[in-house]
Amino acid sequence: MSIVQETRTALLELFPELAAAEAEARAAAEAAALAEEAVEADTETEAVEQVASPDGSGEGEASAEETSSAEAESKEKAEVKKAGKQEKEEEGPRQSGILDLEHSDRGVHLDVLLDPDLVVRAAEILDGLGFSLEAVTGVDWIKDNRMEVIYDYNHTGGELCRVVVRTFISRENPEIATISEVFPGANWHERETHDFFGIVFTGHPCLEPLLLPEDADFHPLLKDFKP
Repeated sequence: MSIVQETRTALLELFPELAAAEAEARAAAEAAALAEEAVEADTETEAVEQVASPDGSGEGEASAEETSSAEAESKEKAEVKKAGKQEKEEEGPRQSGILDLEHSDRGVHLDVLLDPDLVVRAAEILDGLGFSLEAVTGVDWIKDNRMEVIYDYNHTGGELCRVVVRTFISRENPEIATISEVFPGANWHERETHDFFGIVFTGHPCLEPLLLPEDADFHPLLKDFKP
């Protein structure tokens, strides 16, 4: 199992409903594959029997062709339905869960959206898998009256895997638990994010200004900041 697959499997702990749905989908896919193998075996048997029959060779070929055509049509319909479902999902708001991405396209392998109360557990899982914390930052979605907190993780121990973990909190009360007890390096990242966005990392040992003056009462990366 690759580190990407191992990480994804471990993070599924945070999404029990998603884990159950994926397990059900795998079981259905396996059942469908077995059924398809059975159909193919029956088709081959019928073809052999028809070839062996002096007056039925044509019927055997026709039967095999019809079965093959029906299977191809069924697969095509399934692909169209799947594509339509994916397009519809992309149009709507993103739900909590894990996105599998191409590192060559997006720079990350896994994009995880979760509830704020799960960020510490996510950090613990990634720490246990040998990840390091690269950055913590924020985004001010002022029109939605919420803040986004983003954590970038990297695994370079033999096999590359980059994971982004993101969550949303209220803009009016921008608080979220610190992960500095899991990743001590988060101490400075969280202080910087607090400087720029005013996000309060509860439980932080020393949430004092890192880059701004000690008496600063402003957060320059908020959308409504006026110098």
